[in-house]
Formats: sequence, structure tokens, C-alpha cells
Amino acid sequence: MAAKTSSSLLFSRLFSLEFILGVGLTAIICLAVLFSGLLFPGGADKIDLMARLTPPFTNMSHIFGTDPLGRDVLARVVTGGKISLLVGFVSVAGAVVVGVIMGLIAGYYRGFWDMVVMRFADVQLALPFILLAITFIAIVGGGLMNTIILLIVSQWVQYARLVRASVLALREREFILSARAIGVKDWRIIFQHLLPNLLGPVIVLMTLNVANNILLESSLTFLGLGVDPTIPSWGGMLADGRTYLQTAWWVSVFPGLAILLTVLGLNLLGDWLRDSLDPTGRTSR
Repeated sequence: MAAKTSSSLLFSRLFSLEFILGVGLTAIICLAVLFSGLLFPGGADKIDLMARLTPPFTNMSHIFGTDPLGRDVLARVVTGGKISLLVGFVSVAGAVVVGVIMGLIAGYYRGFWDMVVMRFADVQLALPFILLAITFIAIVGGGLMNTIILLIVSQWVQYARLVRASVLALREREFILSARAIGVKDWRIIFQHLLPNLLGPVIVLMTLNVANNILLESSLTFLGLGVDPTIPSWGGMLADGRTYLQTAWWVSVFPGLAILLTVLGLNLLGDWLRDSLDPTGRTSR
């Protein structure tokens, strides 16, 4: 009876509006970006000054219109998504690796290592992100790789604190004490017994942080602190079109919509994962 109830609950969750919208939006955008080379073989930098600032939906060759240099806005939005998604996913992956390792060490060994990691985390959390970003970019410069490193440095703390809290709750459980009693090595306890039991919250936070990092990358690039402006990206397109908002609104609106839909899809997916992996924290709807 319990198994049947669990199966029906899972079935209803899989066909919830939240899951369908989250997966649908994320999949459509990711697939479009992934196959942008096939969709737009001419690339995003093809200039046609005779067609500059063509309004959207008036020319089937340029459905979303063109920018001040006559470049196709749709092609630039789809191609520019490569940079935004790359920064979002790679920076989160790097922050997860660093944060999870630091959290495992701090929570399992406690004592000196716990104090060092957590005090360093407290200092970093006290720094406003924009101050950290400006200082980092002023020292090492901008660019794609430096933007990714900046986001890793600024966000590993979240994963370290989350993992540490979970490890502190698990390290005194019977299965961990039994493993210690029979002489299992620490690294096996950490990676084979502790890590699999705390992946749920980490996966949820990863999903939400990918969306957050896409917003941060776009914001930094808009301010001139992120990706090189010569590389198509959503934040760069917003910056390029801000002076044309009254005369050519589409240059900025369509990249903004791409950011909106991507972040919305990832947030819906993250919310669904949170409810599915942690039924006790599920919000009623």
C-alpha cells in the first residue's frame, strides 16, 4: 500500500506544471544554444549595414530584428547563450567541488580544520559581492575565465556550510560509528558513506545557483566587469542596446527575455527538486 502511494505521488510530481515548465524551458534553451551552429551557420557577427535596426517580425530573414550593426538579434541571442550557460554551469561545478571538499573536511574532522574553514567562510560572507568582484577584476582583470573563477571564489562558501551542517548531523549516526569500529579508513567513510547521503540538498542548491550565476554574469558583463564585450553574451547585448531603448527596444528586450526564461526554468526545476528530494519541507499549493 505504501509503495503504491509512493508511486502515485511520484507520478503526480512528474506531471506537475512546475516540472513540465521547468524542464521544458530549460531543455528548449539548452538545445537551441547547443545546436546554434546548425541553426545559424553564418554565426552571430555577420554585419549587414543595409539592414541595421530592422524591427522584429517585419523581415523573415531577421525575425527578432537587427542591432545597430545589422547583426541578427535572434542569432546573437542563441549564440550568446553559450557564454552565459557556460559561465553558469562551470562556475557552479567548480564551487561544488571546492565547497563540498571543504565542508566534508570541516564537518568530519572538526577542531582546527573546522575553525579555519568556517572563519575564512565568515570573513568572505561579510564581504559584499560587488566589492569582491570589483577588487578581483581590478587585480586580475576581466574575461571569461576570470569571471568563472570569481563566481567560484564567491560561492564555494554556500556549499561548504551546507555540507558541514549535514556532516555534523550524520557523523554520529550508527552506520558511521559502525564503519569506524571495524576500522574503515576516513576517506572511505567520507566519500562512500557521508557524501552519498548529502547529495540531495547539494543538487538543489546547484540548480538554483546556475540560474543565479547566469544573472550575475549578465550583470557583471553589463557593467563592463565580466566577459569581453567583443564576445556575444546576454549581458553584453543588454549593454549594447541600452542606448537604443527608445528607438530600437528589441536589441535589449530579447536578450532580457532569454535571461528571464532561462532563470525561470532553472528556478522551477530547482523548486521541484527541492520538494521531491525533501518531502518534509514541501510547501502546500
